[in-house]
Amino acid sequence: MSSIHIYWDESHFWGLLAARALESWGVPHRLVRGFEIADGVLAGKSGEPPRLLIVPGGRAKGKTDRLGLRGMDAICEFVHGGGTYLGFCGGAGLALTGPYGLGLSPWTRKGYTNRLHHFLSGHVHVSLNAETPLVPADMIANDTDPMLPVWWPGRFDPVDDSVTVLARYGKPGPDFWVADLNLATLPQGTMNDWENLYGIHLDPGFMEGAPCVTANDFGAGRVILSYAHLETPASPHANRWLTHLLAQSLANGPTPDPGAGPVPAWNVASLPAVWDDPALLAARKAMERVIATGTSHFLLFWRTPWLLGWRRGLPGAGINALYSLICEAMAREPGDKALAFWRTRSPGFTILMDLLTRGLSGYLLAERLSMTMFHSAPDAVSIQGLREQRRALFGLPPEPGGIYADLAATLEELYWLLSRPDSSDE
Repeated sequence: MSSIHIYWDESHFWGLLAARALESWGVPHRLVRGFEIADGVLAGKSGEPPRLLIVPGGRAKGKTDRLGLRGMDAICEFVHGGGTYLGFCGGAGLALTGPYGLGLSPWTRKGYTNRLHHFLSGHVHVSLNAETPLVPADMIANDTDPMLPVWWPGRFDPVDDSVTVLARYGKPGPDFWVADLNLATLPQGTMNDWENLYGIHLDPGFMEGAPCVTANDFGAGRVILSYAHLETPASPHANRWLTHLLAQSLANGPTPDPGAGPVPAWNVASLPAVWDDPALLAARKAMERVIATGTSHFLLFWRTPWLLGWRRGLPGAGINALYSLICEAMAREPGDKALAFWRTRSPGFTILMDLLTRGLSGYLLAERLSMTMFHSAPDAVSIQGLREQRRALFGLPPEPGGIYADLAATLEELYWLLSRPDSSDE
């Protein structure tokens, strides 16, 4: 029985990061759904209760919808009774007080007056709190100038002093982006020039000194919230901190070896096809054609072998999530439960995938034409028409929808089944 449960619903791409990190270190864990939490899995209904609940990124509202009131109460009871909650990004937002929040932390979520300020990504330097055992002593003693990765983070809004700040943001690192702008490629002073000439405020300096990672008590339990993704592949400081938090949360339990290195690099496209299911194979090839279309026309690009970049306004995150879920599903050997599920769902999945990829290729090319015609004929391609195409395919931010929502839900359920041994009750 695992001492770690990962809340899987509405995690999409981010749930894969968390599960992959634990797998790479050989740490037992279990993916759990909202209905399982509501039915008592955190209280030990189907065996020993876990000590740690990890909640990956993803939309907080979607997570609460899946949990329902019983599931939300069950998480609160788990932590209040002595469990640890570790939330990353959207999982951190889920724990805050406010709409769609569990109230595990008294702090709330701070909005953005400038929407572009939400689209921050890459590594950022951080200052660490040396007064708490939750921060690895070696990261402070070695004066490592740590950098942690953030991927489109929310913000904490401190309301009192009952929360301990474990890390605060510093200056951006060398791979930091604002939306689709790579800051390292901009000449010095560009941000100031844009502000003076156009009144556009894109400088991420507003983050400096703001809380990045926090901790607080909740009853007998502990709540650790991080807008930095400590589970990011091949991110040494982030991964070191995550192994430390696992050890702190699972005393005498199965934790990574103290000398465990970073999470291995993740090359999604090179994952082997252990399960060469025809429907999944066709979906994988179709998504690769879509990505090739996007990269050929300067709309998409690979920032790393696991993370797409995209021109602002395009559904790059959804494309990334679908492709990653398909590739990871094919890299697993299916059991009887997964095969039975897929026999009933693959025909409908194939139809929807064909609709999505055909529509998506046309939509991407229409976006490219709109960019090309902007200066000579700005109304040649209807902006409203493009918006409606995106709505039908992926929904409109911040809520996923359209064909994508159905496909992602199917793939999430399939991966959940692939992660579960058929012979157990888990």
